Amino acid sequence: MFFGHDSTVNLPLGSKVKRYLGGMRIGELTERSGVPSTALRYYEQTGLLPAPRRSSAGYRVYEAEALPRLKFIRSAQAVGLSLADIREILQIRDSGSAPCRHVLSLLEQRRAEVAARIRELKQLERDLTQLGALGKDMDPAECDPSGICGVISVEDHPA
Repeated sequence: MFFGHDSTVNLPLGSKVKRYLGGMRIGELTERSGVPSTALRYYEQTGLLPAPRRSSAGYRVYEAEALPRLKFIRSAQAVGLSLADIREILQIRDSGSAPCRHVLSLLEQRRAEVAARIRELKQLERDLTQLGALGKDMDPAECDPSGICGVISVEDHPA
């Protein structure tokens, strides 16, 4: 059924209309995207999401393009890209260029960071295993009262 501009729709008393011709209010966008309204406002303030037009009553009215943009932002965050990285990607896309090469570069940089962190965590695991092995044979009665715990010695493990 199509309603022209001069058509009248009779709704039951107390009905609420959530859809607006040409856009969504913040509650609907929140519901459809899974992004909280506070995040939507923040994304607007930081330029990740274009400022929506306002209804005559001052409500935010988002265009349909906001939904895939929000899904991209969430997906990019899920792979560890920062909001600054995401802003750069969106600026490239908004300028009319495909940001794929830039995205691949950012993903490689992120992969290298994750690999370095994994190496650090593996070293920490080895250190913890070694401390556990050394500590399991220690007699607590022989622990130096001037220290807190002989298993973790300040002299052996600088801060």
